[in-house]
Parts: sequence; structure tokens; C-alpha cells
Amino acid sequence: MSLATATNHLYTPTFLLLCSSYAFFGGSFNMIIPELPAYLSSLGGSELKGLIIALFTLTAGLSRPFSGKLADIVGRKPIIIFGTIVCIICSLLYPILSSVGGFLALRLIHGFSTGFSPTAITAYVADIVPVHRRGEAMGIIGVSINFGSSLSPPLGGYLANHYSLSAMFVASAALALISLSLLIRLHETIPVTSRFKARHLKLTKTEIINRRSVLPALVCGLSYLGYGAILTVTPDQCEFLGMSNKGLFFTTFTLCTVLSRLVAGTVSDRYGRLPVMRFAVVLLALAYVLFGQADSPNLLLMGSGFVGFSIGIVIPAVFAWTTDRSDDNNRGKSFATLFIGLEFAIGSGAILGATLYHNEPSQFKFTFLVMGLIAFVALFFIREDSFSSIWKKRFHSLVRS
Repeated sequence: MSLATATNHLYTPTFLLLCSSYAFFGGSFNMIIPELPAYLSSLGGSELKGLIIALFTLTAGLSRPFSGKLADIVGRKPIIIFGTIVCIICSLLYPILSSVGGFLALRLIHGFSTGFSPTAITAYVADIVPVHRRGEAMGIIGVSINFGSSLSPPLGGYLANHYSLSAMFVASAALALISLSLLIRLHETIPVTSRFKARHLKLTKTEIINRRSVLPALVCGLSYLGYGAILTVTPDQCEFLGMSNKGLFFTTFTLCTVLSRLVAGTVSDRYGRLPVMRFAVVLLALAYVLFGQADSPNLLLMGSGFVGFSIGIVIPAVFAWTTDRSDDNNRGKSFATLFIGLEFAIGSGAILGATLYHNEPSQFKFTFLVMGLIAFVALFFIREDSFSSIWKKRFHSLVRS
């Protein structure tokens, strides 16, 4: 029997401890993001800004099938701890490997931290929460990482501007270390685990993608493509509009995401995943378009809040939808597939955004118009039937006719 069916309580000490750890983890790797484009430019890699997020999400996405499989075999806790340790090490190495090549290599390695920890954390949450409160739980765990993400960028900007980038990177490592210390108290949730063996890293075709999670992954990915563009383009957009502390933008974005997540998951539990997702995707598409129209710092902050609020409605419903469609034994793989879609979208959005923007402020509007149109396409994937089953039905109807 799943642990989720054993209790009706959501806010248990274990759940709250996991949320706290996730907040510090999110704060760690988000703290440095607003300062990285300028840092890369100072190293002589201004034309490679799109790779800052793309490389990070590349290894995050590639590691998902492994982290999902290992979370189901070795256990949730070891995978969470491994990802957090990688985050600590990478943060400390940024000031040391101060060349374009070293920086880009670190972005690749750093991506492993988000390829492992969030996959196992999400599966852990699905293991311990009541079935009828899954949407609410996914919203709250999302609030946790958003909370850490919203507070850390201004702190990172302050440390970089008033002390040094090295101080910012050390602070990033410290937050990840706090996250790790909180994880030690967690107990494993899967009843039978195996010791890690090298053969566990061998993947079969069926272990790479969970077919039941493909539709949620598509919806999540198309929704998040614009976020990849925001991570790459908006630091320049902030400077162009005269916003000196770029962390304020990300704080506004994540705080508004938190506000919507607090209620969005509960709404999807009550009214259903699909109606909530359809409404939110349309809202998000409009938000991206309006975001690109910002011509002042205040309007940019308002636009960031609108986008964040919309994403905060979409994502808890998508994660709960993924849980609904998965079974207990393959939950790690289910969320790995979902995160593959998310990471691929953020990386692709970063590259596409940088390409459309092309270091020309006049292209801000067009860049986010494209992102809005892409988000709208997600509307057509919010359905219970897969494309294969739809085409099978059409084929059989044609044969019968």
C-alpha cells in the first residue's frame, strides 16, 4: 500500500522538513543566475549567453532517466543527497575555474544537481501525501523552491555588487549545505531498496521515457519554453530599462508564482486537472506577449508577476496530473520524464530566446510574442488520450467505414 493512502494529513514534520530543504536548494542555484550573463561577458563569452541555461538544462535533462530509475531502485533519499552535494561542489568551483571553457564545463556539471534532487524530491512527496491532496502538495512543494528562489537573487546581487562574485558563489554553496543538513533527518519512503551497482546505469528503451507521462511533459515543456528565454534575455532587458538590481525581477516573478501556487493545487484537486491547465495555459500565453511590451522597470516587474502567477497555476496541476497517471513502482521514472520535458524546454527556450533577441533591444517584443504563441500550443495536448490512441481510433473508424 502506498504511504500516501496511510494518512489524511499533509503538513507532517517530514513534509515540512522536505519543503525547507527544497527552499534552500532552490535558493542555492537561483542566487547566481541573474549575475551569470555579466560574469560570462567579463570572461570574454558575451556571445555565449544562451549556453548559460542551455548547458545547465542539458545535463539536467540527460540525467533524468538515470535519476528516475535510481530513485525507484536505490531510494529517494540517496538521490536527493547526491544532487545536493553536486550543487555545493560546483558553487565553490566557479571562482576557481575562471575561464570561458571552465565556466561552461561547470554549467554542465551543475546541471546534474537539478537532474537528480528534484526528481527524487517530487517522487518522495508523491509517496507521503494523501491521494486526494496531491495537487495541493505539489503546489506547496513548488512554493518551497520558489520561496528560496525569490529571496536569493537579490542577496546574490547584493553580494556581487558590494563584495565580490566569489562571495556570492560561497553563499550559494552555503545554502546548499544547509539543504543537505536538513535531508539527513529524512527516512526512506520506498519499502525495498538495493545498493547502487554500475549495472543500474544501463537503461533500456522502456526506462528512458514513461509513456504515461509524455502528455504532461509536453504541456509542461511548451509552457516553460518562455521561461528559458526569460532567464537568458531578461538580465539584459533589466539593464536596458535601468533596473540596477536584476534580482528584483526574479523576486517579483517567484513571489507571484508562490501566490498562485498556494491555491492552484487545491483548485485542481477540486475541479480537475484539465480545466485548470487549459485556463492557465491561455493566461500564460497572454502573459508572455504582454511581458515583451514592457518599456519601463515598473511594467517589467508587473509583466514578470503576470508570467509568474500564470506558471504557478499550470505547474502544480501538471505535476499532480503526472502523479495521477503513474503507479507507485514507476513514480521516479514518471517524474523523470516530466522533468526531461521541462529541462529540454528551458534549454531550448534559452537558445531560441538568445537567437531571436540577438543582443538587440528592439527584439524584446518579438521574442516574447513567439514565446506566447508556443505556450498557446500546449492547449492542444491537455487531454487524457495519447496521440497514438487518438490515431488508432481514427484508423479503426476509417476501416469500418
